[in-house]
Amino acid sequence: MLPSWRALRSSDFVGKVTETYATRIFLMGVALITTVVVARLLGPEGRGYYAVAVAIGALGAQFGSLGLHASNTYFVAKEPDSLPFLAGNSLAVSFVIGGLIAAAIAAILLIWPQWLGVRGATLGLALVWIPFGIAYLLLQNLMVGIHDVRGYNLVEIVARCASLLLVGALVVLGHVSVAALFSTTLIAVVLSCLWTARRLQTHFSRPPAVSATVFRSSIRYATKSYLTLAFCFLVLRADLFMVQHMLGPEQAGYYSIASTMADYASALAAVIGTILFPKLSALTDLREKLTLTRKAAVGTALILVPFLAAASWLARPAVRLLFGQAFLPASLAFVLLMPGMLFLGINAVAVQFLNSIGYPKIVVVIWGLCCLGNIGANIMVIPRYGISGASVVSSVSYFLACFSILCVIIRTGRNIPVTSGQSVPAL
Repeated sequence: MLPSWRALRSSDFVGKVTETYATRIFLMGVALITTVVVARLLGPEGRGYYAVAVAIGALGAQFGSLGLHASNTYFVAKEPDSLPFLAGNSLAVSFVIGGLIAAAIAAILLIWPQWLGVRGATLGLALVWIPFGIAYLLLQNLMVGIHDVRGYNLVEIVARCASLLLVGALVVLGHVSVAALFSTTLIAVVLSCLWTARRLQTHFSRPPAVSATVFRSSIRYATKSYLTLAFCFLVLRADLFMVQHMLGPEQAGYYSIASTMADYASALAAVIGTILFPKLSALTDLREKLTLTRKAAVGTALILVPFLAAASWLARPAVRLLFGQAFLPASLAFVLLMPGMLFLGINAVAVQFLNSIGYPKIVVVIWGLCCLGNIGANIMVIPRYGISGASVVSSVSYFLACFSILCVIIRTGRNIPVTSGQSVPAL
């Protein structure tokens, strides 16, 4: 037992997970303070509009990334010399594709302004956020791929703290509105992009440049990642838009609090998956990949079960203490999301094995079917059961996705030769 404990403490992987999770704990504290301040300043309805604006930016960034954030980590971990070309391609995609997406959303909402209920300065800021959000996402994943985990964590800390300080400045100056508070996130993401680009520059072997050859190699992997993450993100966020559309901004405000708190509860799994992916991508032995994945997934589940149970038990008093009596309807929705967070967390770690062997197409199919099922179920459930129904539908969707992914991994493991080192047949 003692040698194992010493090996665990000296493990580079465990050290990076511990450092990153400690950073996430700090960031969750900062984000929680920001969420509480914004919710109390704006109230349920204003918080609903703010949440929709954030979701517009986040969805635009996810769709506009073209899946290159996953391929960035994958390729730079395997071929570090490709960093300048991956960075150049990332910046080009961010501002060309991101700008086009922002323009398309603006055009759609000019024709149907009532669709999301967000307009004016708030909408404009959300659209400007999209290209910078894409750039930050892509450059961040390059930092993870070159194992600059400390730099990745440092930029995140400064960005979140800067946003909170700007919110405080607005309160002192008396300029409190949805648009003004959202502008703090835009300023933070712009500064983060600049700092991340500057930090990556110290690892360049040559100036960054756009490379069509590197892009073609990346996009083949990225397309499958793009579709998977688009479906996954829709499962995570489409329900908020549907609650806003069907039940109004007040209920969207409640549900945004529940889903935000649920994101905090599943942060450890996201950290483990983030650190695990480049490590698996750099390994060549498939059995070694599978063994490491199994250990990480089981460890994640053992940690999450008691943690999520405690979070469910404390949900109602925590919501009352942090957000006030007005937000108590969010507590039940949060509790009903907890089973889903367990399965989403296990999936976030286990799926990195499949991602590291070239992203089998079956992963795209699984999340596509879960996305369609989630949206279809929400259409029937939300009008009748409200935000509690939306939470249950999400939890069921995450369970189905996790179960299906684990079945694929088990089947893939059976196809690995006893002496590995060769590729797994395409699935």
